[in-house]
Amino acid sequence: MHLDLLQSLSLCGDTAAPNDDRAGAGPRCAWVIDGATDLAPPGLLGDRGGAAWLAATADAAFGSGEGADLRATCARVFGRVAERYAAERRREPAGAWELPSASFAAVQLVGESLQLAWAGDCAILRERAGGGVDWLTPAPDRAAESAEAAALGEALGGARTPAVIADRRAARERPGRRVLGVDAAVSAAATDHATVGTAAGDTLLLMSDGFAALVDSYAAYEGTGLMAAVRARGLAALAEELRAIEREDAACRRYPRFKRSDDATALWVRVG
Repeated sequence: MHLDLLQSLSLCGDTAAPNDDRAGAGPRCAWVIDGATDLAPPGLLGDRGGAAWLAATADAAFGSGEGADLRATCARVFGRVAERYAAERRREPAGAWELPSASFAAVQLVGESLQLAWAGDCAILRERAGGGVDWLTPAPDRAAESAEAAALGEALGGARTPAVIADRRAARERPGRRVLGVDAAVSAAATDHATVGTAAGDTLLLMSDGFAALVDSYAAYEGTGLMAAVRARGLAALAEELRAIEREDAACRRYPRFKRSDDATALWVRVG
Protein backbone atom coordinates (compact mmCIF):
# COMPACT_ATOMS: atom_id res chain seq x y z
CA MET A 1 0.00 0.00 0.00
CA HIS A 2 0.96 3.63 -0.41
CA LEU A 3 -0.38 7.12 0.28
CA ASP A 4 -1.95 9.30 -2.41
CA LEU A 5 -2.11 13.04 -1.81
CA LEU A 6 -5.59 14.40 -2.55
CA GLN A 7 -5.40 18.00 -1.37
CA SER A 8 -3.23 20.15 0.87
CA LEU A 9 -3.72 23.65 2.24
CA SER A 10 -1.73 25.97 4.52
CA LEU A 11 -2.81 29.53 5.32
CA CYS A 12 -0.96 32.00 7.50
CA GLY A 13 -3.05 33.60 10.19
CA ASP A 14 -1.67 37.05 9.39
CA THR A 15 0.14 37.96 6.18
CA ALA A 16 2.38 40.30 8.18
CA ALA A 17 3.92 37.28 9.92
CA PRO A 18 5.44 34.02 8.64
CA ASN A 19 3.38 30.85 8.42
CA ASP A 20 4.76 28.60 11.17
CA ASP A 21 2.95 25.47 9.89
CA ARG A 22 4.37 22.86 7.53
CA ALA A 23 2.98 19.66 5.99
CA GLY A 24 4.15 17.03 3.56
CA ALA A 25 3.45 13.59 2.17
CA GLY A 26 5.44 10.84 0.51
CA PRO A 27 4.56 7.33 -0.67
CA ARG A 28 4.44 5.93 2.88
CA CYS A 29 4.59 8.88 5.26
CA ALA A 30 2.61 12.09 5.85
CA TRP A 31 3.00 14.78 8.48
CA VAL A 32 1.80 18.16 9.72
CA ILE A 33 3.80 20.48 11.99
CA ASP A 34 2.59 23.56 13.88
CA GLY A 35 5.34 25.78 15.29
CA ALA A 36 4.38 27.44 18.57
CA THR A 37 4.00 31.21 18.05
CA ASP A 38 7.12 33.22 18.93
CA LEU A 39 6.81 35.34 22.06
CA ALA A 40 9.77 37.63 21.36
CA PRO A 41 11.48 39.14 18.32
CA PRO A 42 13.93 36.93 16.39
CA GLY A 43 17.45 36.63 17.73
CA LEU A 44 17.91 33.21 19.29
CA LEU A 45 18.37 31.68 15.83
CA GLY A 46 19.40 34.78 13.92
CA ASP A 47 16.89 36.83 12.01
CA ARG A 48 14.38 33.97 11.67
CA GLY A 49 11.76 33.30 14.32
CA GLY A 50 12.10 30.08 16.28
CA ALA A 51 8.66 28.75 15.31
CA ALA A 52 9.29 28.99 11.56
CA TRP A 53 12.83 27.66 12.04
CA LEU A 54 11.67 24.59 13.93
CA ALA A 55 8.77 23.84 11.58
CA ALA A 56 11.00 24.12 8.52
CA THR A 57 13.78 22.03 10.07
CA ALA A 58 11.45 19.24 11.15
CA ASP A 59 9.64 19.33 7.80
CA ALA A 60 12.92 18.93 5.92
CA ALA A 61 13.89 16.02 8.16
CA PHE A 62 10.58 14.22 7.57
CA GLY A 63 10.92 14.85 3.84
CA SER A 64 14.42 13.40 3.60
CA GLY A 65 13.08 9.85 3.87
CA GLU A 66 11.47 7.59 6.43
CA GLY A 67 12.96 4.92 8.66
CA ALA A 68 11.92 1.29 8.94
CA ASP A 69 8.99 2.36 11.12
CA LEU A 70 7.57 5.61 12.43
CA ARG A 71 9.48 5.49 15.71
CA ALA A 72 12.70 5.34 13.73
CA THR A 73 11.53 8.15 11.45
CA CYS A 74 10.64 10.36 14.41
CA ALA A 75 13.94 9.59 16.17
CA ARG A 76 15.80 10.77 13.08
CA VAL A 77 13.69 13.94 12.91
CA PHE A 78 14.22 14.72 16.60
CA GLY A 79 17.94 14.14 16.25
CA ARG A 80 18.20 16.38 13.21
CA VAL A 81 16.35 19.22 14.97
CA ALA A 82 18.65 18.94 17.99
CA GLU A 83 21.76 18.96 15.79
CA ARG A 84 20.66 22.02 13.82
CA TYR A 85 19.68 23.90 16.99
CA ALA A 86 23.10 23.29 18.54
CA ALA A 87 24.78 24.47 15.33
CA GLU A 88 22.63 27.54 14.65
CA ARG A 89 21.76 28.93 18.09
CA ARG A 90 23.25 32.43 18.54
CA ARG A 91 22.84 32.82 22.30
CA GLU A 92 21.23 31.34 25.40
CA PRO A 93 17.42 31.53 25.44
CA ALA A 94 15.88 34.18 27.68
CA GLY A 95 13.85 31.44 29.36
CA ALA A 96 12.15 28.14 28.64
CA TRP A 97 9.39 30.12 26.96
CA GLU A 98 11.79 31.14 24.16
CA LEU A 99 12.87 27.60 23.24
CA PRO A 100 11.35 26.67 19.86
CA SER A 101 8.58 24.08 20.12
CA ALA A 102 5.90 22.64 17.90
CA SER A 103 2.95 20.32 17.78
CA PHE A 104 3.03 17.62 15.12
CA ALA A 105 1.19 14.55 13.87
CA ALA A 106 2.51 11.96 11.44
CA VAL A 107 1.52 8.65 9.88
CA GLN A 108 3.56 5.93 8.20
CA LEU A 109 2.44 2.81 6.37
CA VAL A 110 4.31 -0.28 7.56
CA GLY A 111 3.06 -3.50 5.98
CA GLU A 112 -0.72 -3.66 6.39
CA SER A 113 -0.71 -1.25 9.33
CA LEU A 114 -0.79 2.50 9.78
CA GLN A 115 1.55 3.81 12.46
CA LEU A 116 0.78 7.13 14.16
CA ALA A 117 2.85 9.60 16.16
CA TRP A 118 1.81 12.91 17.67
CA ALA A 119 2.75 15.52 20.25
CA GLY A 120 0.66 18.56 21.10
CA ASP A 121 -2.62 19.43 19.45
CA CYS A 122 -2.31 18.50 15.77
CA ALA A 123 -4.98 15.95 14.89
CA ILE A 124 -5.67 13.06 12.51
CA LEU A 125 -9.16 12.11 11.36
CA ARG A 126 -9.86 8.94 9.35
CA GLU A 127 -12.71 7.90 7.09
CA ARG A 128 -12.67 4.15 6.57
CA ALA A 129 -13.26 2.75 3.11
CA GLY A 130 -15.92 0.46 4.54
CA GLY A 131 -17.72 3.33 6.27
CA GLY A 132 -17.30 5.22 9.52
CA VAL A 133 -15.20 8.14 10.74
CA ASP A 134 -12.90 8.12 13.77
CA TRP A 135 -10.21 10.23 15.39
CA LEU A 136 -6.84 8.48 15.33
CA THR A 137 -5.40 11.06 17.72
CA PRO A 138 -7.33 12.60 20.64
CA ALA A 139 -10.24 14.66 19.32
CA PRO A 140 -9.48 18.41 19.21
CA ASP A 141 -10.26 20.09 22.52
CA ARG A 142 -9.25 23.67 23.16
CA ALA A 143 -11.61 24.25 26.07
CA ALA A 144 -8.80 24.90 28.57
CA GLU A 145 -7.03 27.35 26.28
CA SER A 146 -10.31 29.15 25.51
CA ALA A 147 -10.96 29.51 29.25
CA GLU A 148 -7.47 30.97 29.73
CA ALA A 149 -8.09 33.43 26.91
CA ALA A 150 -11.48 34.42 28.31
CA ALA A 151 -9.89 35.09 31.70
CA LEU A 152 -7.81 37.89 30.15
CA GLY A 153 -10.99 39.82 29.35
CA GLU A 154 -10.30 43.20 27.79
CA ALA A 155 -6.68 42.27 27.10
CA LEU A 156 -7.91 40.16 24.20
CA GLY A 157 -8.86 41.55 20.81
CA GLY A 158 -6.60 39.75 18.40
CA ALA A 159 -3.48 41.74 19.29
CA ARG A 160 -0.37 40.50 21.08
CA THR A 161 -0.79 42.81 24.05
CA PRO A 162 1.72 42.72 26.94
CA ALA A 163 -0.85 40.83 29.02
CA VAL A 164 -1.31 38.18 26.33
CA ILE A 165 2.45 37.75 25.86
CA ALA A 166 3.05 37.46 29.61
CA ASP A 167 0.26 34.91 29.94
CA ARG A 168 1.60 32.78 27.05
CA ARG A 169 5.17 32.95 28.37
CA ALA A 170 3.96 31.66 31.72
CA ALA A 171 2.08 28.84 29.98
CA ARG A 172 5.26 27.83 28.12
CA GLU A 173 7.11 27.59 31.45
CA ARG A 174 4.71 25.02 32.88
CA PRO A 175 6.17 21.54 33.33
CA GLY A 176 4.78 18.63 31.36
CA ARG A 177 4.28 20.27 27.95
CA ARG A 178 4.15 17.48 25.36
CA VAL A 179 5.67 19.02 22.25
CA LEU A 180 8.43 18.57 19.70
CA GLY A 181 11.37 20.69 20.81
CA VAL A 182 15.11 21.09 20.46
CA ASP A 183 16.10 18.26 22.83
CA ALA A 184 15.79 14.89 21.06
CA ALA A 185 15.23 12.86 24.23
CA VAL A 186 12.54 15.23 25.51
CA SER A 187 10.77 15.19 22.14
CA ALA A 188 10.80 11.39 22.08
CA ALA A 189 9.39 11.19 25.61
CA ALA A 190 6.64 13.69 24.72
CA THR A 191 5.50 11.80 21.61
CA ASP A 192 2.59 9.36 21.67
CA HIS A 193 2.49 6.40 19.30
CA ALA A 194 -0.23 4.02 18.12
CA THR A 195 -0.77 1.47 15.37
CA VAL A 196 -4.07 0.74 13.62
CA GLY A 197 -5.11 -1.52 10.80
CA THR A 198 -5.82 0.14 7.48
CA ALA A 199 -7.18 -0.72 4.06
CA ALA A 200 -6.96 0.69 0.57
CA GLY A 201 -9.51 3.46 0.21
CA ASP A 202 -9.19 4.79 3.77
CA THR A 203 -8.76 8.58 3.78
CA LEU A 204 -6.91 10.63 6.38
CA LEU A 205 -7.14 14.30 7.30
CA LEU A 206 -4.07 15.59 9.14
CA MET A 207 -4.51 19.11 10.51
CA SER A 208 -2.98 21.76 12.70
CA ASP A 209 -5.09 23.20 15.49
CA GLY A 210 -5.76 26.30 13.39
CA PHE A 211 -7.76 24.19 10.94
CA ALA A 212 -9.18 21.89 13.64
CA ALA A 213 -10.71 25.02 15.21
CA LEU A 214 -13.70 24.31 12.94
CA VAL A 215 -14.40 21.39 15.29
CA ASP A 216 -13.41 22.48 18.79
CA SER A 217 -13.23 26.29 18.99
CA TYR A 218 -16.08 27.17 16.62
CA ALA A 219 -18.19 23.97 16.76
CA ALA A 220 -19.01 24.30 13.07
CA TYR A 221 -18.52 20.54 12.56
CA GLU A 222 -17.93 17.29 14.39
CA GLY A 223 -15.68 14.62 12.93
CA THR A 224 -18.12 12.94 10.59
CA GLY A 225 -19.48 16.25 9.34
CA LEU A 226 -16.01 17.62 8.72
CA MET A 227 -15.03 14.63 6.59
CA ALA A 228 -18.29 14.90 4.64
CA ALA A 229 -17.61 18.61 4.02
CA VAL A 230 -14.06 17.88 2.86
CA ARG A 231 -15.39 15.29 0.38
CA ALA A 232 -18.16 17.55 -0.87
CA ARG A 233 -16.46 20.96 -0.94
CA GLY A 234 -12.71 20.51 -0.54
CA LEU A 235 -10.20 22.11 1.79
CA ALA A 236 -10.21 25.58 0.20
CA ALA A 237 -13.94 26.09 0.79
CA LEU A 238 -13.56 25.04 4.42
CA ALA A 239 -10.69 27.48 4.84
CA GLU A 240 -12.91 30.28 3.56
CA GLU A 241 -15.58 29.27 6.07
CA LEU A 242 -13.00 29.23 8.86
CA ARG A 243 -11.74 32.71 8.10
CA ALA A 244 -15.29 34.06 7.74
CA ILE A 245 -16.09 32.87 11.28
CA GLU A 246 -12.98 34.62 12.56
CA ARG A 247 -13.67 37.87 10.70
CA GLU A 248 -17.13 38.01 12.23
CA ASP A 249 -15.57 37.70 15.70
CA ALA A 250 -12.52 39.92 15.16
CA ALA A 251 -12.57 41.05 18.81
CA CYS A 252 -12.23 37.42 19.98
CA ARG A 253 -15.24 37.75 22.30
CA ARG A 254 -17.67 35.10 21.04
CA TYR A 255 -14.82 32.61 20.67
CA PRO A 256 -12.11 33.65 23.18
CA ARG A 257 -8.65 33.08 21.68
CA PHE A 258 -5.21 34.65 21.77
CA LYS A 259 -5.15 35.84 18.16
CA ARG A 260 -7.82 36.54 15.54
CA SER A 261 -6.63 33.84 13.14
CA ASP A 262 -4.10 31.08 13.59
CA ASP A 263 -2.08 29.44 10.84
CA ALA A 264 -4.35 26.72 9.43
CA THR A 265 -2.98 23.65 7.68
CA ALA A 266 -4.64 20.45 6.45
CA LEU A 267 -3.45 17.47 4.45
CA TRP A 268 -5.95 15.07 2.89
CA VAL A 269 -4.50 11.73 1.80
CA ARG A 270 -5.84 8.35 0.76
CA VAL A 271 -4.42 4.87 1.29
CA GLY A 272 -3.90 3.44 -2.19
